[in-house]
Amino acid sequence: MTSSQGSERRARHSDLRRGKHRTEEPGENFARGFDALGELALAGVQVSARATDLATGKVLFSVDDHVVMPTASIGKVLLLVEVASRLAGDSSESFTVLDRAPRDAVGDSGIWQHMQSPSLPLADLAALIGATSDNLATNVLIRYVGLEAVRARTEALGLTRTALLDLVRDHRGPDDAPQLSIGSAKELTWLFASLARGEIVSPEVSQRVVGWLSLNADLSMVASAFGLDPLAHRTPDHNVLLMNKTGTDGGVRSEVGVLRGPRASVSYAVSMYYADTMISSRLAVLDGMRQVGLDLLEYVH
Repeated sequence: MTSSQGSERRARHSDLRRGKHRTEEPGENFARGFDALGELALAGVQVSARATDLATGKVLFSVDDHVVMPTASIGKVLLLVEVASRLAGDSSESFTVLDRAPRDAVGDSGIWQHMQSPSLPLADLAALIGATSDNLATNVLIRYVGLEAVRARTEALGLTRTALLDLVRDHRGPDDAPQLSIGSAKELTWLFASLARGEIVSPEVSQRVVGWLSLNADLSMVASAFGLDPLAHRTPDHNVLLMNKTGTDGGVRSEVGVLRGPRASVSYAVSMYYADTMISSRLAVLDGMRQVGLDLLEYVH
């Protein structure tokens, strides 16, 4: 890096720390979030974030929101959209029973791998993905609908920087996609805002996907600031309602969601890519995401 490039990067991060995109109205300056993201950027974390007002579409803040980032399990939302599209108008298919096979086996997130039942209805697998980001259920559903169908659906939605790239794998070899999914904060906030407004494929499809995502038990990132019960937040709590999806991998923390409150509603996306070499680095990233969450809560409440 040249000295001029280094100076430009420091100036850019200093602008971020000062809240370059703030407004001056109460509850709208996002000072905590900007300061936290700026500190992380100066420490070498790749940061991408965006928030928009759900009613007006106004951009509340943005940080490199066009950049394509690894988003881990967030790409599973695209699979859920395709599954919901297939169920539209044909409720009987939701009871189609799918078997897990040895080739679907994978560890980490999810509970089906710990259950005795070798088969579950299609709609139940989608619910497991929404609730626990279930990797085994993801692989079984991908085998059922096909990655090509998910890609075609993604293209039909007009998404060019967001994609589900592969199955979930315990280990990624040189011939595998380097990431499970990728996405830009700009496209992801649009996707979730459109789901919330019932505009993805149809109101029925959008509502079904939102229902699955509202089960999500992972409130460890941005949503840690909202004070909700991780296991039960499908109805408003202190006039706050959340629908979100998270993605976690080595050096990756990402969250997209819609937060509704008595004053406003927002669609948001925050992604971090960092060197996960020390627990302190991970905790700093999670704290930065929480600071963004505090600003979002203040805006909607």
